[in-house]
Amino acid sequence: MNIPPARVLRGVDRDRLLLLARLSVGLTYLCFPILEITTGEVTGASAAWGALGLVAFVGCYVAAVLAVRAFGDPGRATYRLLGAATVLAVVLAAAFGGGWLALPIFMAVVHGVLLPPRVSMAGIAAMGVTVLLIGLLREHDPGMTLLLLLQAVTLGVLFRGMRSTRLLVSQLRRAQEEVARLAVSEERLRIARDLHDLLGHSLSLIVLKSELAGRLAEEGSERALPEIRDVEAVARKALVEVREAVAGYRRRGLPEELDGARAALEAAGTHVTVRLAGTPLPEALDGLLGWAVREGVTNVIRHARASRCEIGVISGGDVTVLEIADDGRGAEPYEPGSGLRGLAERVEAAGGVVSAGPRKDGFVLRVTVPAAAGEART
Repeated sequence: MNIPPARVLRGVDRDRLLLLARLSVGLTYLCFPILEITTGEVTGASAAWGALGLVAFVGCYVAAVLAVRAFGDPGRATYRLLGAATVLAVVLAAAFGGGWLALPIFMAVVHGVLLPPRVSMAGIAAMGVTVLLIGLLREHDPGMTLLLLLQAVTLGVLFRGMRSTRLLVSQLRRAQEEVARLAVSEERLRIARDLHDLLGHSLSLIVLKSELAGRLAEEGSERALPEIRDVEAVARKALVEVREAVAGYRRRGLPEELDGARAALEAAGTHVTVRLAGTPLPEALDGLLGWAVREGVTNVIRHARASRCEIGVISGGDVTVLEIADDGRGAEPYEPGSGLRGLAERVEAAGGVVSAGPRKDGFVLRVTVPAAAGEART
């Protein structure tokens, strides 16, 4: 499955901004050094240097998060920027003490989120030792120093666990995309194999009879005309068989498509719920809704990244309704693809309506077809 580069870039940028927003909550720790400057506890040149140091610290931190190449792979630029931010945090905390010890605590959180396991544990331990040493050297309250040490270690380990969970989710999404890609490749291979088996004999026979008819025509034999007619008959038969094969792929009924949809979605890690209500469907509507299920489920697997999908069919009365709803994010921004446009054309030809689009908690595809259309076509 090929993913457009623009979509990949939008996904990466969105993940970076989301990560930045989550980590920025920890910047509330900056209120402590800022209060010391604004309340006059730190004055004169010290206040100016402290303010400049805070600005540089925040700049290095934001740049480090935005420089992350992919979740789980920080990259050299991120390591360098995090190193600069860590040095600034340690220098400022050692120079001013007090509320400035919040900076190493925040860096312990950042190390836990952005860096690989071994490196992050080393960074968390280093920040804990920094807090302890500065507290002891500046003769801070032992109880408060111990509390700050515990905060640095526990928050760092907690956010390291969050990173592991987020990395697992990212790997699962890539696995779902790979499953969808393999499913499409397997279906194409199956169709190609069946068509090859179907046409191999007929085309070989056509080639042989054509060569024979050509030689007979050159010799002026009357047997050339029957051989040419045989070629025409074999070609017509092959054309009929191909049409029947292709029509057979497209006429899979609703029960078969629902079974296939359940297997594909479960393989992609999506919980499936199927609800059927009402009377049996006419053959025409059964095939049309089967096509709709295939198209809708394909979109769920390829675009939604959903954890749940509900497929409902309600028949009886004046209309038959198929609804496929998921809790994924859908295509962003949403724009109907060729598959949905083709489905809409088929449904409109039967007198029905297709509606599709994002909703508050996911995406929904709804197909409404008059029951009379299926009866008339039958």
